[in-house]
Amino acid sequence: MNAPSSALDMTNPAPPVALRWFVTIGRLALAAVFLFAAWTKMPWVQPPPLFGMQIDSYQILGPGMVMLVARTLPWFELAVGLLLLVGRPLRFATVVASLTVAGFFALVVRTYAAGLEINCGCFGPGERLGPATLVRDGAFLALSLAITAGAFWLRRRKSASAS
Repeated sequence: MNAPSSALDMTNPAPPVALRWFVTIGRLALAAVFLFAAWTKMPWVQPPPLFGMQIDSYQILGPGMVMLVARTLPWFELAVGLLLLVGRPLRFATVVASLTVAGFFALVVRTYAAGLEINCGCFGPGERLGPATLVRDGAFLALSLAITAGAFWLRRRKSASAS
């Protein structure tokens, strides 16, 4: 009599159902984060000069680049959110999301470590950068990395089952 196979049994090429659900729910949650963040920075919600002031408070970009980022970042976040929402191409969408969240997290950690008391600008004006921001953004990074790993594992398992 054969022992029951575990959900993580690598000899069974079929992807575990729990992993597919985790990747799907995680991707939709991360899509909601990106879409909400994009919405709060759109020109009709927050004028680019106001968002530009928040970007400038990080003290890493020159004036010309600040306004370029203020005008383009909301649209980039919208695109990433839509890619995650649609889920195609999944691995590409999750890698772009993870790289973006990692960049934001690194910037927030650097700014907090430098002792700058600024508004984060992550989800609109008025959010102070502090320990709660670090925990939240760290959780987003962990989620995006887990989803990315899951997306690649699902693809690997799918390819193995097709062989």
